[in-house]
Formats: sequence, C-alpha cells, structure tokens
Amino acid sequence: MDKNTVKELQRKANQVRQSVIEEVYSAKSGHPGGSLSISDTLTYLYHVEMRVDPANPHWEERDRLVLSKGHTCPALYAVLAQKGFFDAEELKKFRHTGAMLQGHPDMKGTPGVDMSTGSLGQGISAAVGMAVAGKVKHAGWRVFTILGDGELEEGQVWEAAMFAAHHKLDNLIAVVDNNNLQIDGKVSDVCSVYPIDEKFRAFGWEVFTADAHDFESLEKAFQAAKAVEGKPSVILQHSVKGKGVSYMEDQAGWHGKAPNEQQYEQAMAELKAAAAELEV
Repeated sequence: MDKNTVKELQRKANQVRQSVIEEVYSAKSGHPGGSLSISDTLTYLYHVEMRVDPANPHWEERDRLVLSKGHTCPALYAVLAQKGFFDAEELKKFRHTGAMLQGHPDMKGTPGVDMSTGSLGQGISAAVGMAVAGKVKHAGWRVFTILGDGELEEGQVWEAAMFAAHHKLDNLIAVVDNNNLQIDGKVSDVCSVYPIDEKFRAFGWEVFTADAHDFESLEKAFQAAKAVEGKPSVILQHSVKGKGVSYMEDQAGWHGKAPNEQQYEQAMAELKAAAAELEV
C-alpha cells in the first residue's frame, strides 16, 4: 500500500470519527468508544476490501458485513454515508424517533446494512449462516463480521465458531476488536477471554493479528486471511477504545455515553486538528 493511499484512508477514517462524535452528540446517547476503535477497520473494508455497490445495496454478488457488536453502528453508518448508500444528513438524525438510523443496525430500514444486530453473540451466527449460503450457491462473495472482545464471553460465539470450522467456511473472516474494555471495565477483569488466539486455533480457525489503527497492518492481515483455504479465519486486531479523542481513549466510561457540549467541542477540535495534519 503506497503512502498516498494510506494518507487518503487516514483522512477518510478521521471523517468517520468526526461523524461518530456528531451522531452521538446529536442523539445525546450512543456508544462512541467502540465506534472509534473500529473506524479504521470499517474504512479499510468498505474503501479497499469489500465488493459493494451503493447504487444496488442488495446486489447478489456483493460481499457481506455483519456488525456483531451492533451498538457501534455510528461508525458503520458514517462509512455507509461516505460510500454513498444514503445522504450524510441522515447521520444528524441518529437515534431520533422515526429516523432511518436506529441505535442498532436495521437491515430493513437502512441501505447497506446486511444484518440487524444488537444482541451480542448473535451476529457471528448470522454471518456463519451467510457463509454457508455462499458455499451452497457456489457464490464468490465473502462474509466479514466484527465482534467485540467482551462479546466473546457469550457462549453462542463459540458454538458458531465450532460450526464454521466444521463446515470449512473459508469464505468467512471474523475480526475481534480487542481493546480490552467492555461496559463494566477491563475484559481481563470482568471475565477474561484470554488467550483469544489459542481458543480460536483450538476451534479450528486460522488466526492473524493486526494493529487496528495501521492500514498497512490491516491490509497484511486481510490479504493473508483471504488466502486461507479449508477453514475460517479470524483477525485479532489490537485497538484503543475511543481512538482519536484524548479523553475517551482507553476509558471504559465512554462505552455508552454521549459527550456534553464542552466535550463535543474538544473532541471535534482534536479530530479537526488531526485532519489538518494529514493535509500537510
């Protein structure tokens, strides 16, 4: 990946982060921390990796994405608007009564959303089902799913993982957003899911790691995962909850809380300053 491509992706990811803050502040509710930690990943997937067509959201040959950690949809909505699936003005109505963009993804009401998610653990099961359908249809599309590390505490995740390996679903790539924080504190303190890599290997998955905030690292991991045959792959991405906003970074308290006016202005000032540096 050349330097110009990296810088353009960094610009887009910064715009996604600004949109996340705008959405949550406008709604006076939402989940900024985990949305900011996956902003780079979603930017990479939709602008580089995935085959999608904003003019035809239900295109049969498209790649699918299931946001298993559905509460972090502000980042997904920001990228979908950026790609042209719907007008960016919709972002300002996030979580408003009667608006398109709800607090969790809605596949029936939002163009570009492939699966309604929210109850943790269920998204990866849906992704596994999509991957099975792809195999049955001999289709060329891939299925991607993003889980939180705290979400791995759900038993259903491991049932899905076992099923996916048994059926050799090499058209499935899961991403675990490992920021080590969930709503009640550190994952390692609440109910440790470590070692994550060894658990997935034991369940028959190919395992890769990546820096969630380094596009070259993400590219290397996704390219390696795509080359795997005969088994599903998982990318354990090490991330920072609240990435890009100083007072939100690595703070469990920003899992599900909206900034007040002063905090909003500080966040936007920091993100805009970072954007300005990318223009130099």
